[in-house]
Amino acid sequence: MALQNYKPGDRTATRDAYGDALELLGEKHKDIVALDADLAKSTKSIVFGRKFQQRFRYIGICEADMVSMAAGLARCGKVPFVSSFACFLLNRSLDQLKISVCYSKTNVKLVGSHGGISTGDDGPTGQSVFDIAVARAIPNLNVLVPADYYETAACTNAMYENQGPFFMRTCREITDVLTEGVPDFKLGKATVLRDGRDASIMACGALVPEALRAAKSLEGMGISVSVLDCASVKPFDSKAVEKEAQKGLIVTAEDGVIQGGLGGAVAEVVAEINGDCRVLRVGLDNTFAESGKASQLLAKYGMDAAAIAKKVTIGLNQNRM
Repeated sequence: MALQNYKPGDRTATRDAYGDALELLGEKHKDIVALDADLAKSTKSIVFGRKFQQRFRYIGICEADMVSMAAGLARCGKVPFVSSFACFLLNRSLDQLKISVCYSKTNVKLVGSHGGISTGDDGPTGQSVFDIAVARAIPNLNVLVPADYYETAACTNAMYENQGPFFMRTCREITDVLTEGVPDFKLGKATVLRDGRDASIMACGALVPEALRAAKSLEGMGISVSVLDCASVKPFDSKAVEKEAQKGLIVTAEDGVIQGGLGGAVAEVVAEINGDCRVLRVGLDNTFAESGKASQLLAKYGMDAAAIAKKVTIGLNQNRM
């Protein structure tokens, strides 16, 4: 088994990379086990399950029990990867996650698929829009939101290689492959995908490709912006924010609520350094979305490339006033 051979510009879902990377890890590390709440075909943990049937279990629609079981397995020396839809995994197991995993710093890896409004037709009950904010607020929980297939593989590897609780969000919708091969991912470090002088766009997950498209369109208007991929939402790269803040404008972009997520992380750093920098946030503003195609929803709620570019121009105009 090997990872799929994609080139930059190809399109695939980040959840596919989780299944492929977990199977590869399972071949090397016999201590890995996988649990899923009856959604393994969708989360892609079934790729591991088919190969390692003795190390895989369907738990049923019992997310809270599943997280408790994972904590017990971790205490016995296993490395459990636990998956379900992000909206179910966090919402239904928050107490168990708090006490049995994060308070005790237990080595459990949670993977929530179908994140953000890009989940589309499932509607607001299936779209996980505050998982990043909630997970980021829980002490001792590392939070990863990879942007493409290969970065998801790198994050899956990082979860195994680093001790302690993790939550990683993956997406159902296909997105652009941004890199050629697995990147050198480091916890707490943002990746500069594009350098610019006038402003910075800091994005995570499905909105990183949208941010790159926004930067390209702004370039045609004579506006030069940096694009940073912030897959490591927690721990967070504060030094990168301090550097980008010197440009005077940072626009954050995330597929979810702007309260407490990536936008909150950036705003907190800028406030604490007392820098002369405006922070504008792209995402859902205290609202749920609705059912629809991913591209239509991103456009309607002001989260696509055009909206990100518009937010940059608004910020630059405000700075000139």
